Amino acid sequence: MAAATLQQPSFLLANLKADICIKPLLQRCQDLVKIIDEYPAKELQLIFPWLLESVFGSLDGTIIGWNLRLLTHRSSDYNIVLDFLSPSGPMMKLVYKLQAEEFKFEIPVIHLPAPIKACIQEGVQPDCPLFHNKLLLPLTGALSLTLALNPFEFYMFHFASCLIKPRNCPPGQHFSTTDSAYFVLVDSYLKYFLPCEGNVPPPPAPLYDSRGSVAASSPRSSGVSFPGHSIHNSSLLKHHIFHQPSVNVEPSAQEIWRSETLLQMFVEMWLHHYSLEMYQRLQSPQVKLALLQHRLSMSSRWHHLQAPPTGSGIPHNYQEPFTPTEEHVLVVRLLVKHLHAFSNSQLNTSGTTSSPSSHSHTQHTSPLEEFKRVVVQRFVQQKLYLFLQHCFGHWPLDASFRAVLETWLSYIQPWRYTGENISPLSSQQNRGVPDKWEGFVQENLLMFTKMFQAFLNRVLRTDLVNAKNALMVFRACKVFAQPNLSEMILRGEQMFLQPEHVLHHRQTRGLMSPSQGGSYLSSRHKVVPDAVFRVKSHVYAMEGQDCRYQQMFGTELRAAVTRLIQIIAQSRQTAQRISDQSSELTTSSSFLSWLGLGSSELNGTFSGSEPEESGECLKKTHEFLEKALESLCVIFKLNQGHVTQFVSNLASSQDEGNCKQLPDCIQREDGLVLTDLGRKQVINGLRRFDIQYQGDPELQPIRTFENPHLVRFFYRISSVINERFGGHMTALCLRPGFLGRMGRHFLTNPGSVWKLKQSPVSWTRVGGSSQPRLSLRPLASYRTIVLLLLCYILGMLLSFGPLSSTILILILSFLYGLFMTMFSDRLQTH
Repeated sequence: MAAATLQQPSFLLANLKADICIKPLLQRCQDLVKIIDEYPAKELQLIFPWLLESVFGSLDGTIIGWNLRLLTHRSSDYNIVLDFLSPSGPMMKLVYKLQAEEFKFEIPVIHLPAPIKACIQEGVQPDCPLFHNKLLLPLTGALSLTLALNPFEFYMFHFASCLIKPRNCPPGQHFSTTDSAYFVLVDSYLKYFLPCEGNVPPPPAPLYDSRGSVAASSPRSSGVSFPGHSIHNSSLLKHHIFHQPSVNVEPSAQEIWRSETLLQMFVEMWLHHYSLEMYQRLQSPQVKLALLQHRLSMSSRWHHLQAPPTGSGIPHNYQEPFTPTEEHVLVVRLLVKHLHAFSNSQLNTSGTTSSPSSHSHTQHTSPLEEFKRVVVQRFVQQKLYLFLQHCFGHWPLDASFRAVLETWLSYIQPWRYTGENISPLSSQQNRGVPDKWEGFVQENLLMFTKMFQAFLNRVLRTDLVNAKNALMVFRACKVFAQPNLSEMILRGEQMFLQPEHVLHHRQTRGLMSPSQGGSYLSSRHKVVPDAVFRVKSHVYAMEGQDCRYQQMFGTELRAAVTRLIQIIAQSRQTAQRISDQSSELTTSSSFLSWLGLGSSELNGTFSGSEPEESGECLKKTHEFLEKALESLCVIFKLNQGHVTQFVSNLASSQDEGNCKQLPDCIQREDGLVLTDLGRKQVINGLRRFDIQYQGDPELQPIRTFENPHLVRFFYRISSVINERFGGHMTALCLRPGFLGRMGRHFLTNPGSVWKLKQSPVSWTRVGGSSQPRLSLRPLASYRTIVLLLLCYILGMLLSFGPLSSTILILILSFLYGLFMTMFSDRLQTH
């Protein structure tokens, strides 16, 4: 490939496509390195879109690419991919080489997240400045809307889109998300472009001209405007953007645009997803009115186009079947943790003790330091809040919710990522949350209060007997029980509820929304010292001025906490009961039970068969729920003694007789149907149906105390005997005398086995009329085998041979049956 400098660009692309089927990945990457070094940017731009598709996959999912999300360190291609796609690797060198020539690459609008796509199709400027002045509207109509992105934006768009595509995982194989090449690359890009120490490394030399300034234009200075939209000169667009600043500023400020672009692309592609109802609720009355005026004024102009606009209504445009995966949430948590560390590094270097939200603007700060100061609040806060709300409301009620929970807990604890020396956990909890973080709590009040309420609603519907679910309750309660945190939240709520501070909705959105301006750093708002104003601005910007705020420490939530305490008490009691049953089962299945000291009932139920129901997990469940109760008492200032007494009374009121009752049901034509209360009772193990095996005893599933091979072997032998001598057995059992009684004792008679009508309320016995038969299955029991071995060993000690021991065993068995036949009536009478 290196010698092909005289080839036409079309031949270059064709050869690269052919190499995919011929050459291994290592050789293809080596060829690409040579091509990137030797070919001019004018020819490289032709292969750039194809190269990104071959690496990250196509936007429509038809091309898989290198499958970075399934590529782990066990693969030989792992290090090759990381080196090629690293922040200072050959791929990024190609991006910078194309960036220097100001090439543009088109992205179809249909591949954008639904909120952004709906805004563009409705003729509204998107909130994110990353997509400002980049819309291309061809003459063929609005169905082919595209965005013109520079090479760096184009690359990051494909990289970020790779996460939200369906993962092509082979069936039966499991992959660790944190070990994948994609997860490692995300971490590398964050550390490179958002460094916690030092400055962002400058791009290679081709990006600089003779004056030492950046030759490529930054995203905020793109020359591509909105054709087809800007011609209307609608006032609606003026509500959303300010004038963009000139690119002729200090070089250090120009270097921030890569960090801004990367973060905005990650946030928009990973977090900007929510339902239609949420999208409509976020539209302020001013925006809706302006949108209506815009449609009425432009209806005649759109009539002259070849095709009508697709934005005929929000419900028609907005279709977001968004279901985030656990992998998606884990990558978002990585982003949140790094942004906290990135933002807090500004505090460590400046040596100030104030929170990021209250950092002074008067002192001169570099663009990077200013970027660190505003990165969390202006870039991530609102979209992460909506993302978590969506996950809390739509995630299954299982243990996989742990990823969402830890993402939420990571965001509301920025003090964990300050870079300071972390003391032991116990002393850190006693120290509590530093006072300098109260500003963060105020500006993120809904993240603490409303998300806790959403979590509480999930917990009330979750099986807390499961140790993993109990651990999640313990984790959340432990975080909110940190000293000073509940007091900070309470003071924030009191500030919001003060009636004399009422803010205009547009004023608050103008202050808090990160969309006001071509860059998040372009307009510096004055710091408002009034904490009440700050809290109200946050709530109104997130929920609107007509929101109904439910207090975290109000009567409604306290009632929900009381219900949670009841469920915790019931779950602890259920876990203890299952643990006791599991212990009893373990004891009964021990070696002593083989000797006849335990029950050998085949119809016995199994307890603790699942890993989550093992004795060790149930002990952890009891421990987690106990600590969660203590944390709830700390958070809501409950009396520990009263709660303990309440739990004890609740446990004593549920005796064993109550536990054996049927779940709450409703009788209908087709049988019993569980009510909501009954489902909760079954989930928490409070009540259950008494399920018994009602089929042929010979065809029961093989139990753990039976030898599978012997069960099948004796079944074949007994089937042959029963088929050949079935008539004689029947005649023997039908005789009225002593011989008939003895035959009925030794031969299994289904006529005496009663089947139960399948109803959990009333059991009706229905007699059977099958033929008598011989059952040899008891001989396959390990207990029987051990007893026979002991008999043979005893015979050897008494100088009996194997044949003599066998005859003696048969004689003793016959005498035992004779005795049971003679005295069976008297034993039944007793």
